[in-house]
Amino acid sequence: MSTDAGTQSTGLPPCSVNVPMQVVAYTGDGTRSGERALAVETPVNLIYGSVPHAVMMATPADLEDFAYGFSLTEGIVEDAGEIRDTRIEAGPDGMRLHVELAPGRLREHLARKRAISGRTGCGVCGIEDIAELPRAEMGIVADLRVPLPAIARALAGLDGAQRLGAETRAVHAAAWAGLDGTLLAVREDVGRHNALDKLIGALMRAGTPADQGFLVITSRCSFEMVEKAARLGAAVIVAISAPTSLALDRARAHGLTLCAIARADSVTVFTGAERLVAVGP
Repeated sequence: MSTDAGTQSTGLPPCSVNVPMQVVAYTGDGTRSGERALAVETPVNLIYGSVPHAVMMATPADLEDFAYGFSLTEGIVEDAGEIRDTRIEAGPDGMRLHVELAPGRLREHLARKRAISGRTGCGVCGIEDIAELPRAEMGIVADLRVPLPAIARALAGLDGAQRLGAETRAVHAAAWAGLDGTLLAVREDVGRHNALDKLIGALMRAGTPADQGFLVITSRCSFEMVEKAARLGAAVIVAISAPTSLALDRARAHGLTLCAIARADSVTVFTGAERLVAVGP
């Protein structure tokens, strides 16, 4: 059930996700010249049918995964089968990500289309009313149990799995771990929402059951991250940083287990502690 923790091909000629830059570092011992890798950030225009929908600032990798995950978490599709095809075009001004939907789903999407002008890490650009805030429709009913040692194992493996993060120190990661803590998929992006969308898309494309693991994110846990997890159907999300108050409210409403301030030797459970057990089976 592995979804490959590495970076996937886009079907285009290799696209750089980092660029080397010459820099000068000033330290207490003097100056030092050297090379530093910067994470690539580029506009990605998501287009459904022939109609542009959103421009998101993203890392140009795993864009097919991004198309699937974004489509699900934005409520454009309900499952992977409603996406017929994806096509990526690289241009001098950015990337164009064409998503072909099933005819009925495309009609529904165009009927309620809203334009969003995306920014790195922005999850609600373009909405006009508070009632339009993202909200997953169904509660989490998964009866899984996650051993606390599995969370520690996932966290321990995450640093080594963040290839772009190690090179640039400028991206977020989202990971899917099995119930024993083995990392099965990791996706990275300059935007935390994008990283999670890419991961969700990878899980959708692989047909990974949402009740067979848990999410780990390297960012703070805002309400959008909880809503995306709920759209996937994940029952447990573990965040490196703290949650916001609205994230906690949404997690409670969805019946989702929210763990945060996660470290190798500790984790704080804000809601849903009944899903965590001290040891494995």
